[in-house]
This record gives sequence, structure tokens and C-alpha cells, in this order.
Amino acid sequence: MTVPERPALSLSPWSEGDVDLLRASNTAAMTEHLGGPETEEQLLSRHRRYLDPEANGTMFRIVLLPGGEAVGSTGFWEHEWGGEAAYETGYAILPEFQGRGLAVAATRAVADAARADGAHRYLYAFPSVHHTASNAVCRKAGFELVGDSEFEYPKGNLIRSNVWRADLRGRTGH
Repeated sequence: MTVPERPALSLSPWSEGDVDLLRASNTAAMTEHLGGPETEEQLLSRHRRYLDPEANGTMFRIVLLPGGEAVGSTGFWEHEWGGEAAYETGYAILPEFQGRGLAVAATRAVADAARADGAHRYLYAFPSVHHTASNAVCRKAGFELVGDSEFEYPKGNLIRSNVWRADLRGRTGH
């Protein structure tokens, strides 16, 4: 049996020019499990938050190698879960690049970045229980399913989410 080759990508720090990447991800299909598309004002506000890692966590543009195309976004930020400080992550891959293993590779890479940051033991992800592909990303990236919970995202929108956790001090799942 042949093991598929992992896609080559890099994570580049979020920059001013990445607002168009947010716009490309702000479609009904891409936000179906997140409460729907944002208004332009909400999108620009999120972009400004992404530009301030000290206050809002570390966001990245996912870059496909060797061509350098921006294919999505990911990041990690402070999040309290179960009464302890942790990181949370999220990810988005543009539709034309989905199905190639990029979300899994990017999630592993962002876990490595959070591990290198070193402030917390766990990295969590909270995909909707109905988002099959996003839950598969967590499983394939080596996260452990630890339960499900009501989760608010965006503010004012409650969703039933699976709770996935990666132990940043344990095995990497690579």
C-alpha cells in the first residue's frame, strides 16, 4: 500500500493584504456551520483582530508550495476550557483547494506552532457535530475527541460542537 504524499505548505503570518483571503472564505458554503457569511464591517473587524497577535492570538495564511498560492487560513489563540487555560484553533481552506489534505497538513503545522509557543498543554478545536469534513480534519491531524458541547461562534450563534483536543506535550500525531 502506498502512503499518499503530504502536501507541501507553509504558514505565513497574517498581513494587511490578507483581507481578500477572508473575503474569499466569506461565502454561504464556507460559513454554513458557522452562522453564515459576515457583513463587510464584521469581516474587516475580524481582519483587524487577526493583525494584532498580542491581543488576539496568532493567525496565518496557508500557502501552497512551491507556487506560493494562498489557499486558506488557520491560527491559534488563548481559550479557557474545562477551567484551564489552553489554545483554540480553527481553519479554512478555499473550496478549489479542498480534498487535497491541506487542512490536515495546516492543522498539524499550527499545532507545531502552538507547541513551540509553549504556554499551554492543550490545543482545542470545536467543529460543528454536523461538519463531517472538519471533524475528519481533527481526527486525521491527531486530535482526540473528548466530547461535545454547546459552543458560541460567532457571538450570538450557538452550535453543537465536538470537542477535539491535541496534547502539545505528548505525541504529535504526525
